Amino acid sequence: MWISRIIISAFATFLILTWIIHTLMPTFLGHYMGIGPAKFAVSTEKNVSVITSDGTKLVANIYRPRKAEPSPTILVRAPFNIPKFDIKAPLKNRILKDNIIRIYAIDLISRMWAERGYNVVFQGTRGRGNSEGIYHPFIHEREDGVETLNWLFTQPWFDGRLGMWGASYYAYTLWVISDETIPGPSTMGIQLASTDWYSMFYVGGAFSLESALHWALLSRPTEDVWVSPQRIQDAISGFPLIQADERALYDIPFFNDWVTHTEKDSFWEKMDDHHKINKLQGPVHLTAGWFDPFLPGQLKDFMDIKEKAPAHIANESRLVIGPWAHAQEVTLPGNIIGERYRTYSFAPSFNWFDKHLKQLPVPETSPVRIFVMGENIWRNENEWPLARTQYSPYYLKSTDKANTLHGDGSLTTSYPTKQNGTDTFTYDPFDPVPSKGGPVLGPRAHKIETQNQVEIRNDVLIYDSKPLPQNLEVTGPVMLDIYVSTTAPSTDFTAKLVDVHPDGSAYYVSEGILRLHLDENETNAISGIRITLWPTSIVFKKDHVIRLEVSSSSYPRFDRNPNTGKSIPLEKNPISAQQTIYHGKTYPSNLILPIIPR
Repeated sequence: MWISRIIISAFATFLILTWIIHTLMPTFLGHYMGIGPAKFAVSTEKNVSVITSDGTKLVANIYRPRKAEPSPTILVRAPFNIPKFDIKAPLKNRILKDNIIRIYAIDLISRMWAERGYNVVFQGTRGRGNSEGIYHPFIHEREDGVETLNWLFTQPWFDGRLGMWGASYYAYTLWVISDETIPGPSTMGIQLASTDWYSMFYVGGAFSLESALHWALLSRPTEDVWVSPQRIQDAISGFPLIQADERALYDIPFFNDWVTHTEKDSFWEKMDDHHKINKLQGPVHLTAGWFDPFLPGQLKDFMDIKEKAPAHIANESRLVIGPWAHAQEVTLPGNIIGERYRTYSFAPSFNWFDKHLKQLPVPETSPVRIFVMGENIWRNENEWPLARTQYSPYYLKSTDKANTLHGDGSLTTSYPTKQNGTDTFTYDPFDPVPSKGGPVLGPRAHKIETQNQVEIRNDVLIYDSKPLPQNLEVTGPVMLDIYVSTTAPSTDFTAKLVDVHPDGSAYYVSEGILRLHLDENETNAISGIRITLWPTSIVFKKDHVIRLEVSSSSYPRFDRNPNTGKSIPLEKNPISAQQTIYHGKTYPSNLILPIIPR
């Protein structure tokens, strides 16, 4: 009997402590973020339904400050999950833990906003959370979002001022209704997303296979489900490309859509929100990551806001670029953990909404704030790209033996005066160069990986600078202008920027790819092409070496080009291609680095 009483007492104590922690957590977190104490008690209304015109219930949780007058509102629309426990699955294999953390974080963030005088509507998108309907990415978000705005307009606690906040797909649900006016957003916070989804799925014309597979296999019709590495391996092993989802799991219709629409056709145009930028009703706070797959598109959004949005909106919009992958920290060389993404991405929202929804005075911020890797410091800037950038060419050179780490390829700042050289390699789609790091969706993006194992392959050309006599900062867009030829009617060329430390460790910095489709008379002909690498900000330290890798694959970050010129999604019988790189006086192939003078 006494044992039962002890157990009951212990359990009751645990519940009381849990309630106390839950109640006080917003206060502790607010103090940690420096945003001050809570100002209002909060009332919560769970499972509030918005009925769409087709009869679908979109379910939201609503958090409101306990005061009589109407208030500004923050809207978040997200494909979140209600955690489901599977006792049969090994703990390490469950996505349950992540779901519980995410649900608690949603509740915590919503309460913190409400404690500072905002109504918060956190709605599950169609087919997710407790919302009805079938989850199919992109299809219903415009209509469902507009109907949610119309419902919001009728609520007695809504005062007409609306802020929206979201990351990744959450952000898509905001961009797609960003041009609405009555009601419409007075301001938005967008993280790790862009208006142009085609540019994330197709980089230089090549399909972002790893990111697409991660999303498709993880996002089941009603919930996210953990996917084992073996399933991913099954998916990427074999041809044709369009059956990758079936090799791992089963046929996924929206994955098929992504794979088969290889050009920016009407399928992608329907979900492209770039044309909404000049219709913005308020400023936008953009948070990006150097290793996020949306980075180039998000930078273009910022530049277009500055150019196309009304002046007061352009002047007040902000850009922050941190050392992050997609919603996760990245371990930098030296086992240095970058800034905590979750805290850093959420903390600015309080001052941002206070300024743009309540017109309260807040500390001024710079138009652009970037994290400079290598030195691992934050720095304020006035624009992107930086106005003081010096775009500097580094010319490729070799004696026709640039293959592997042991070749003689070099980079020089001197314009070539000697006649042309060539470097050749064979690209075999059955033996692609493996991806080591890079901006992808999924767990592999959590650290900056070394490239040394990749660089011993004969199908990887290496061009090195001399050891640097002093620190050199590279911040901005990186490009490779290169002359090539191929025996294939269609093929790819890749470029990778690498930071080589004095001990020989070669760390990933940036990467790009270009897919070529050639006419019959262009096969074997020399063509000048430009490969756009990922934007970056890094200081190459004194005695480090700047390295360029050139090849024709980075798998599975990008799909493999079968080299046949036929339909890439359907091709079952790839062929090898002989690739040639040209450099010298007539063909001055060069790597263009955005140097920041010091």
